[in-house]
This record gives sequence, C-alpha cells and structure tokens, in this order.
Amino acid sequence: MSPLAFAAAAAMGNVIGALAVVRHLRRGLRLIDACLAFGAGFMLAVTVLGVLPEVLKDSPGAALYVLLGYFAVHLAQHVFTSHFHFGEETHRLSPAAGNSALLGLTLHTFFDGVAIASGFLVSGQLGILLFLAVLLHKLPEGVTIASVMVAGGQSRARAIGAAAILGGATVLGVLLTEQIGPLARHGLALSGGVTLYVAASNLVPEFQAKRGWLSGLAFVGGAVGFFLTELLLEGWLR
Repeated sequence: MSPLAFAAAAAMGNVIGALAVVRHLRRGLRLIDACLAFGAGFMLAVTVLGVLPEVLKDSPGAALYVLLGYFAVHLAQHVFTSHFHFGEETHRLSPAAGNSALLGLTLHTFFDGVAIASGFLVSGQLGILLFLAVLLHKLPEGVTIASVMVAGGQSRARAIGAAAILGGATVLGVLLTEQIGPLARHGLALSGGVTLYVAASNLVPEFQAKRGWLSGLAFVGGAVGFFLTELLLEGWLR
C-alpha cells in the first residue's frame, strides 16, 4: 500500500469540493455539509484512540509535538489569516481574504499528508484510518477554499486551482515525510495535534451552530464509524 497513492486520492477530495461550489451543485453541497459532523467524529476518534496512544507509548515527551501541531494550525488559520471558517462562504470578501485563507490552509493540508505517511510508518491499519479521516474533511475543505475565492471576486478557475494547491500540499507532505528524518520521527505527533485542532476547533463549532439533532447524531456516528472501520481493517489486514 503506497501512502502516496492514498494522499493523491485524498487530494481529489479538495477538487471535488471546489467543483461543487463553482458548478453550484446544491445537492452535492448539502451532502458535503452533512459529512462535516460525521467527519469530525471520525477524526476525533482516530486522533484520541489511534494517534495519541501510539505517539505517547514510547515517548511521553511527544506530547509537546502534539501541542505544537495544535498551535501551529491555529496560528495559520486564525492569526495570520484574515477570514476563515470551514464550510461555504456566503458573504462578499476582499481578494486578499482568499489568498490568506489559501496560505493558512496549506499548512494544514501539508500535515494531512504527513499524517497519512506517518500512519503507514506505524501500520497499514493506522495509515488507512488516517487516510479516511483526511478524506472526510477534504470535501468541506475544498468547499471552503473555493467559496472564499469566489466570494473575493476570484474566477472559478482560480478557485479550483486553489483547491488543487491544497491537494498538492498533501502529496508533498507524504513525499517529505518519507525523505526527512525528523519529520518521519515526529510527524505523527505533529499531525495528531493538527488533526485534533481541525476536528475539535474547526469542524465541531461549524455544526454546533446548526439547529436540530441530526448533526449531533452524525458526530457520534463518526466515532462509531471509526470503531467499525477498525474492526473491518483488523480482519482484512490480518
């Protein structure tokens, strides 16, 4: 199983999400929006039950790298970026907002690739679980960057191009993790912090703002989905 192939497949999620925006596929956007809460639950379960026990098992000091990853994505998305939130942007923005959102998301998507590569360095099972966690939020991520670009007056082609850049950053994350020793050693902890932030601080507030109980149920369903997927993978990879 090649981590690079999984990263390329995940990267396509960015482009698909962007296409849903520029082609005004309302049904597709609603489906992606529904996946947001499920993805948050799945990501949170993978991080807490899969990644953190692994990185802390032999090195309690790895918790520092988890914290660094968490803070790094916060700085990239909410300090150095003028306007950012997950989901479709519906308000008019300045062109600079799209560019800053792209820069902020690029760091995050780079560590998506680091997560996939680092997971496969531990086991095929963890690698696939992290790939699925990444894939589930790639679709709303593509919606986010494309809608911010369009809201800032950018063309549809630029919106899709921005999504492709995010996908490329994920592939780059895999390539560099396989080549750079410190990233291979600490990448799982760093990306664990990034994934924890995206799940708990990006995605959860987005669906908590919505009325109704379906999002909450989907959130729990994402965690249940993690357990079921883990069981299936244990039987498949045995």
